[in-house]
Amino acid sequence: MLFSRGFRRIPRTSFNGISRWFISHQPGYSQTTTHCSRDLTQKIFDGLGESHYWGFSGSRYRIHHQSSSLVEDQLDPFSLVADELSLVANRLRDMVVAEVPKLASAAEYFFKMGVEGKRFRPTVLLLMATALNVNVPDPSKALGDTSTPELRTRQQSVAEITEMIHVASLLHDDVLDDAETRRGVGSLNCIMGNKVSVLAGDFLLSRACVALAALKNTEVVALLATVLEQLVTGETMQMTCTSEQRCSMEYYMQKTYYKTASLISNSCKSVAVIAGQTTEVAMLAFEYGKNLGLAYQLIDDVLDFTGTSASLGKGSLSDIRHGIVTAPLLYAMEEFPQLRAVVEQGFDNPTNVDIALDYLGKSRGIQKARELAIKHANLAAEAIESLPESDDEDVKRSRRALVDLTQRVITRTK
Repeated sequence: MLFSRGFRRIPRTSFNGISRWFISHQPGYSQTTTHCSRDLTQKIFDGLGESHYWGFSGSRYRIHHQSSSLVEDQLDPFSLVADELSLVANRLRDMVVAEVPKLASAAEYFFKMGVEGKRFRPTVLLLMATALNVNVPDPSKALGDTSTPELRTRQQSVAEITEMIHVASLLHDDVLDDAETRRGVGSLNCIMGNKVSVLAGDFLLSRACVALAALKNTEVVALLATVLEQLVTGETMQMTCTSEQRCSMEYYMQKTYYKTASLISNSCKSVAVIAGQTTEVAMLAFEYGKNLGLAYQLIDDVLDFTGTSASLGKGSLSDIRHGIVTAPLLYAMEEFPQLRAVVEQGFDNPTNVDIALDYLGKSRGIQKARELAIKHANLAAEAIESLPESDDEDVKRSRRALVDLTQRVITRTK
């Protein structure tokens, strides 16, 4: 089966309407383009400025670039869990060893030193584990005062499973998109062919399932099995959508959640479940992951227009070249309804790409997509704010780091 990273398409229902959709759909609550394209992309980027920061009034945790009680310590979230990340990375390399040499080479392709990527998801999950592991008997001093060694190992396993599912989805995604690069290197499908790439992704999923079964927690199994279902559902939604669906904000957000945010949201919830947290705390973990994932994808959609192939580690303008209409264009379509006719014609013709980029450059599409990402980043931070109070310094530090990640997601350039 083929999974994909995915996203997109949207004329705007109001943000409140989107919020209503999420409340009712939450699990747990029941290089070919013309020279003009490059110039237009630069014009779009230049018009943005650097003033897109955010905050929410009345909040104990305020997020913006000038002052923040949470991020003033200049925390590096990745350094807080650096030792554990190395441990997780080493275990992942051991887990993807296969008997057949070619399959082994393919499966470990994105787990090798230097091409592991940002390891964003394992970082989030390890920080969440510390942020939630309060009131656990017999704490281990080696990992702060928040977890027993056995509990921490099980939560690390969730991070490993999540990363294997993520990489498998990337391998399948690159086959679907005929991608040539990934993480700044040649994509596996270009190096070893589509068949081996698909099989490598399937192999990673099988290893993830074995590790998942070893946790012996039926709720966590159900959560991460749901992720696999939703990855497939989201990809199918993208491949089979009608013209109306391509231009529906609700459809876009549902698909984006399935393809991008479901994995991190259900994984965050799994970490909470393994820690024995209450349903309310587990749902706050879920909300953090969901909104962080949505914000991340919305910024991805923006960067596809404003970034460069070198900074992204993959081709820029890749979505529009594949006929995928993302948030910035859909917002532009609201301002310029005539753009819809161009969208419906498709983007096989490079001229249509240039026309669409021209409309985008004249619109507030990029800015509105950023604003929607900021709203979701704020919701993620609010979820951390709503967690039960703790005086434990490790817990508080991890929570600050999780909020810091919401800002990094919004301000990243690659």
